[in-house]
Amino acid sequence: MTDEAADTASEALAPTAVAVMEYLARAVVEDADAVRVEVAAIRERKVRISVFAAPNDFGRLIGRRGRVASALRTVVGAAAAKDGFEAEVDFVE
Repeated sequence: MTDEAADTASEALAPTAVAVMEYLARAVVEDADAVRVEVAAIRERKVRISVFAAPNDFGRLIGRRGRVASALRTVVGAAAAKDGFEAEVDFVE
């Protein structure tokens, strides 16, 4: 599969959920340019959304006692449901 075909395939996996995750993650952190979101299929109709951020911003994504992370997972899960997918969100340092 070419890089262009791989990009198109990954965009087809829960596009609303990926867009929402990118938007919210960039809004929470200080270094918005360092945020990267990747999506991969786990099985049919279920995706893993991996969020990468600068090391000094990682705590902002998690929040106190994981409250921000939990809220992000809830909102992104709802966006994925709109696309007909289940989403699993991972925050990667």
